[in-house]
Amino acid sequence: MKLWILAVVAALMLVGASAQECQCDTVKWASCTGPPCQCTIPLTKDINQPLNCNALAPKCFLMKTEMLRRSKGRDTRTVGRPGEGFVDNDVIYDPECENDGKFKPKQCNNTEECWCVNSAGVRRTEKEGKDLICDKLVETYWIRLILEHAPLQGSVDKNLLKSALGDAIQARYKFDKSLVKEVEYDADAKKIQVDIKKPMNDTVIKLADMAYYMEREIKKTPMFVDQNKFAPMVGGQKLDFTNILVYYVDAEPPTFKVNRLAGGVIAAIVVVLLIVAAGLLLLFFWNRRNKKYRKTQQTEREMENK
Repeated sequence: MKLWILAVVAALMLVGASAQECQCDTVKWASCTGPPCQCTIPLTKDINQPLNCNALAPKCFLMKTEMLRRSKGRDTRTVGRPGEGFVDNDVIYDPECENDGKFKPKQCNNTEECWCVNSAGVRRTEKEGKDLICDKLVETYWIRLILEHAPLQGSVDKNLLKSALGDAIQARYKFDKSLVKEVEYDADAKKIQVDIKKPMNDTVIKLADMAYYMEREIKKTPMFVDQNKFAPMVGGQKLDFTNILVYYVDAEPPTFKVNRLAGGVIAAIVVVLLIVAAGLLLLFFWNRRNKKYRKTQQTEREMENK
C-alpha cells in the first residue's frame, strides 16, 4: 500500500516538473500544457493560436493578443507608447491575420474605415471605406532603427558597434547578423542608426517581427519570459537603450494622397506658391514699366530729330 502511495506521489511530482519545464520563452503571455509540450496565445476569446516557441511569434498575432488583453483590462506595458513609426504614426489596432501570422493586406480594425498595410502591418495608404481594394501585401525589406542610449562612462569605439549589435541581435532574436548592413553613430546625440536589410523579393525573413520585439522591450517590457532587455556590450560597456524609432522601407512606395498631407506641409506648399506668384507679378510689372520707359525714350528721340 505504501509503495502504491509513493508511486502516485512520484508520478505527480514528475507531471509537475514537466509542466514547469513546458514554457514558451519567446512569448510571456503564452499558456503551455503537456507532455507533449504545446503552447498557445489567445487571439480572441474563442481562438487560441498554437505557437512555435523556437522562433519569434508573428507581429500580427502579438498585436491581436495585446488588444485582447487591453479589452479585458490586463496589463500590457509599464511605460512608453505603442510603436510609432514609416514611421508608424498610428496607434496599435486589432489586426486581421492570415493562418500563418501574416497581416492581411486590408485592415479595418472592426470599423467602416479601412486601409492597406505592408508586411509589418504599418498603414501605407489613406483610410477609406470598406470598398477599398488592397490586392497584395507589400513586403518590408529594409528597416532602419534609430536607437538612443543612456550616458556612458567612457567613449564607444564605433568600429566595434556593427559586430556587437549584429551578435546581440543574432543571440536575442535568432536573426542572422549578416542582415545588419550599416551602422552609424552620433556620440554627441547618443544615437545609433542601424540599417537591417534582406533581399527585396524575400518573404521568409520577418524583419518586422524582430523590430516589434525590440521596440516593445525598449519602450515597454520584453515579450520574452526572460525580462532582461536588449543591451549589447561594446568594448566592456553596456548600451542601455532609452528610446527607439523604427522606419519601414517597402519594396514598393506607399500611396498616400497629396490632398491629405499634414497641415504643416500644406501650409509650406501654399507659402511657396504665394512667393512664386508674387515674384511672377513683380516680373510682369517690371517688364511692363520697362516697355513704357523705352517707348517714351523712342518718342522723345523722334521729336528731337524733327
